[in-house]
Amino acid sequence: MRRYLPRSLTGQIALLVALALFVAQAINFGFMLNARSEARFEQTIVPSVTRLIDASERLTGAAPAEEETDRPRRGRPDFDQRTRVRIAATAPAFEPPHRRPDIEAAIRRGLTDGGVTIRDVIAEVRPIDAHTPMPRRISAERVQRLRRLGAELRVAVQLPDGRWLSLDTGWSRDDRVLIWQLIAQTLILYIVVLVPVLLATRRIARPLRTLAVAARDFQPGSGADPVEERGPGDVRAVIAAYNGLSLRVTAMLDEKDRMLGAIGHDLRTPLAALRVRIESVDDDEDRNRMADTIDEMNRTLDDILSLARLGRPSEPPTDVDVSALIDAVVEDFRDLDQPVTFPETPRLTMKMRSGLMRRAVRNLIENAVKYGGGAEVSLIPPPTHGDWVAIQVADRGPGIPEDKLAVVFDPFTRLETSRNRDTGGIGLGLALAQAIVRNAGGEIVLANREGGGLVATIRLPRG
Repeated sequence: MRRYLPRSLTGQIALLVALALFVAQAINFGFMLNARSEARFEQTIVPSVTRLIDASERLTGAAPAEEETDRPRRGRPDFDQRTRVRIAATAPAFEPPHRRPDIEAAIRRGLTDGGVTIRDVIAEVRPIDAHTPMPRRISAERVQRLRRLGAELRVAVQLPDGRWLSLDTGWSRDDRVLIWQLIAQTLILYIVVLVPVLLATRRIARPLRTLAVAARDFQPGSGADPVEERGPGDVRAVIAAYNGLSLRVTAMLDEKDRMLGAIGHDLRTPLAALRVRIESVDDDEDRNRMADTIDEMNRTLDDILSLARLGRPSEPPTDVDVSALIDAVVEDFRDLDQPVTFPETPRLTMKMRSGLMRRAVRNLIENAVKYGGGAEVSLIPPPTHGDWVAIQVADRGPGIPEDKLAVVFDPFTRLETSRNRDTGGIGLGLALAQAIVRNAGGEIVLANREGGGLVATIRLPRG
């Protein structure tokens, strides 16, 4: 259900206002129907009760000389010309499906309030259409009026002496006018209320969308212009706070880069001096061991500085042949007589920072060579992995316990059970590779290989 709901601020507010207006109009429609029902009762029931009271008083009153009832003709009931109420000894024929107990109760209350004693009341509302037969004595004008109203109210009241008073009158059952009125009101409300709300919401949502895009694409030191402060005061305050925050973040990163550069320079100077000094060591074994230690310290320093500066790479993205990039890295290991294989792969061009990606691939292959004795590298183009390009580095080493697959990406993390310290390194290779791949919009996935070993997969978006 949630997937069908609007996700934008404008859509959600519009939906909320539309639902509120709909509920309000539904309540209004209920009130209008109730008011119409009461008005119909007053316009129809009250006159009918008045006619019945008048006919009853004329029939049972003390002034018989004023009676204007026709005499029975050929078994037909008497008819009061003044009140147009029929008088009969038996109840008229009624159809049970059309009976209306609510109208019967209203007529009974009205007659009782008027001082008329009755024994029974029968009322029905009979629908009328063009095919309904009408009595001959009804005028053509009344026939048209009844058919226009759509129904006829028939009422019969039994007096204490057993005689029945009955009458017919029109009954409006056409609520289409009311429905069209409600529709017109709803449309007007939507135009008057919803349209300004949508305009106001868009005025808020547009600068917020611009702010979201700027925050998502924020690159420290990129020189991007500050976000224009638009919209209501609260939104402008948020944008101003973001602009200030971006400037402070850029300034902090600039200061960090200057500090790292100074640290790198200060550390490399004594390392270079040590490298010169060890040449005076007579023991070749000791001299070589010292040189290896200095080289390891230089590599560690390079990894730390690269990881710290990764958020602000100086290399711009370019179109790179991924197959050629991997082949160049593999060739470096082959030159060192390392067992690294890479089958010939068709050309695949992607936009990336080639220097950083080469380093990420080199770190994975280096781990496979150190801890698995060799590496099998492969490039899997789309659509095997959907819209992703996969670079796989597999080995036949001891693998990694399942509960440690995510931990090994943490900086300075080494697994003693499968990573011997004699192989070198301080646990920055995987952390640096993951940071590089994430910076390119991809991910690294580690999985233990069937038959032993580990498979490291770099997944990069094709777009």
